[in-house]
Amino acid sequence: MPELIITEKPSSAKKVAEALAEGKLEKKKSKKSFYYEFTRGKKKIYVTPAVGHLFGLVEKKKHGWTYPVFDIEWHPSYESGEAAGYTKDYVDTIAAVAKKADEFTIACDYDVEGEVIGWNIIRFICRQKDANRMKFSTLTKPDLIEAYEKKLHHLDWGQAHAGETRHELDWFYGINLSRALTTAVKAAGSFKVMSSGRVQGPALKLLADREAEIHAFLPTPYWELWLHAQHEKQPIEAQHHEGKFLKEDVIKKILTKIKDEKKCAVQKVERIKRLQAPPYPFDLTTLQSESYNLFHITPKQTLAIAQSLYLAGCTSYPRTSSQQLDPKLGFKKILTDLSRQPDYEKLCKELLSLKQLQPNNGKKTDPAHPAIFPTGVVPKTTKPQEKKIYDLIVKRFMATFAQPAVRETMTVTFGVKQEEFIAKGSRTLEEQWHAFYKPYVKVEEITFPDLKEKQEVAIKKIEKLDKETTPPNRYNQSSIIKELEKRNLGTKATRADILDRLFERGYIEGVQITVSKLGMETVKVLHKYAPEILDEKLTADFEESMEHIREGKEKPAAVLEKAKKVLTELLAAFKKKEILVGKELLESIRSTQEEQNYIGSCPSCKEGRLFVKFGKFGKFIACGRYPDCKTTFKVPQLGMIRRAEEVCDKCGYPQLKLIKRGTRTFCINPQCISKVSPEENKEIKLIEQQKIEKNCPDCGKLLVVRRSFYGSFLGCSGYPQCKHTEKLEGEKKEKEGGKSKTKTPNV
Repeated sequence: MPELIITEKPSSAKKVAEALAEGKLEKKKSKKSFYYEFTRGKKKIYVTPAVGHLFGLVEKKKHGWTYPVFDIEWHPSYESGEAAGYTKDYVDTIAAVAKKADEFTIACDYDVEGEVIGWNIIRFICRQKDANRMKFSTLTKPDLIEAYEKKLHHLDWGQAHAGETRHELDWFYGINLSRALTTAVKAAGSFKVMSSGRVQGPALKLLADREAEIHAFLPTPYWELWLHAQHEKQPIEAQHHEGKFLKEDVIKKILTKIKDEKKCAVQKVERIKRLQAPPYPFDLTTLQSESYNLFHITPKQTLAIAQSLYLAGCTSYPRTSSQQLDPKLGFKKILTDLSRQPDYEKLCKELLSLKQLQPNNGKKTDPAHPAIFPTGVVPKTTKPQEKKIYDLIVKRFMATFAQPAVRETMTVTFGVKQEEFIAKGSRTLEEQWHAFYKPYVKVEEITFPDLKEKQEVAIKKIEKLDKETTPPNRYNQSSIIKELEKRNLGTKATRADILDRLFERGYIEGVQITVSKLGMETVKVLHKYAPEILDEKLTADFEESMEHIREGKEKPAAVLEKAKKVLTELLAAFKKKEILVGKELLESIRSTQEEQNYIGSCPSCKEGRLFVKFGKFGKFIACGRYPDCKTTFKVPQLGMIRRAEEVCDKCGYPQLKLIKRGTRTFCINPQCISKVSPEENKEIKLIEQQKIEKNCPDCGKLLVVRRSFYGSFLGCSGYPQCKHTEKLEGEKKEKEGGKSKTKTPNV
């Protein structure tokens, strides 16, 4: 009975085949896909990969921009567009190999998405009603062998039905709401693809509410009184015991009474020791949060890196909600394997000397996977970000087994003419788990000299600080992911994508997330005409229903019928207000675009404003007074362009930010001296004055100086017939340590 094992990705197919093969392992090409063939015992086994989802939901019949639509079916991804065309070879390969098999096993990632991928392959390609199911959290050989030997003899139907229901719900909401918004804009006489969704709407409202709170915030003045003292050359800062003073006249009276004092007395010294527990093991949200706070790696990037480490066999499955590690994982073996890596050898041996290895597990659990942990397999990656995430996971894992750190808090009360000032400091007495989690431990270390009661200390100064209350902090990509989890919006695997989509649509921007005018107006319009789209309770209720489906407590059909009813009523009411909604959305779109595309004042006519425009050949900058002013500037075609706050300090022209894998700031003036070194500038002048001539190595014509957004370079005068370009001599010297490798120019 030949067996076909199906994995989610090509890299995991290789791991499964290598783990299970006994004897010769053959890899056979099939167009752009492949499969493995080997024997285990007397059984012939084939392993073939998918490439994620091979099927997607589509309308059974095209309805254009009509809504609502609920008549959908699963369809091969390769038939939905050129971008997914490559998946056809994988479908064909699975279909061909399936004809040779009598037994089928799904070895996709063990979660709802993996279950849906596997189920679709089994029913639509292999034409089977059920299959075996391998469950594993790492792609190491021992775990894969155990997963194969203990495989379930059926799919995890709870996960399969919950996953399919989620896909259908997200399609119902995403397509219908996005069509309704886009159609409204069309009805108002324009076109822009708008988007919303089951989680996207509530997530945007959450951010917009914070933005409105910040804008509406009115600061309240308050005052603080600080004592600056010194003992044995060590500075001490203590705050008046009242903390914040809401009336300035009160603080002024106190200050008048004590401002000339030169000494203060120690009234009380209190030391409290406490144990600081080790951190919990990583769940995905905590890993994403820690990664963003430490390295500024976005949640989406962190998930991609963690997935890459998992596929390499170095860490466990990352899409987990669990903060718990089970002893069955074999802590001693993992630490022993990690100790073979020089960076972790000493720390691992210290842990292995403990009588018992007991992690400090958190409360959060996941029925499918444990918390994220390293397997002991050495990563082969050379990518800096992957190294950082791997090191973070390893050190977090080790820290959970260590003893609590011992911290001491010292509180000193100083008296100045019956006025009390309090100084607080904390220090680490015993590092314990801190030593295992370095350099990622973030604790404040404030130490005081060894002070005793009734001791006098010299006063350096007494200071009144004028302050005012501040608005709530903006969310960043770490804190908003935590907030979405807290409110049960989205899943551990989808929250980062939802956030990314809001950025892509121009609803939000910035590191400290700011909701754009378009985002604010969209929420305002939806709240006015269709508040249900923004209702987070409804979304959270559906998330709970999905969990009930997985547990067998609810039927998919009942959940989908509820969604259809809600959407039908919502969209019927929306349809009646379509033009009104469209007009308000269109107004916000236009004002947002104008605001986002504004670059600065026109340096030529002095009256116009420069905007990013879109023409036949892409983006460019032009004066808004065209045709009276025909000033234009070239800009890069790739990346997002935004104005910089400050003008160029060299030439006074506006600067802009280019956002593409980071942010760079440029002057828009191609002639700006900031774009060339003094050596390059000298060379440009000699070439332009024809005191130096350089010939094109391709066609022999003269090279001339050309200028671009990034700076000056040499280009053939025969352009566009000859497109040869080269760097200026000065730039080459700078890059090559001052040694030129070009021919001496003709003089």
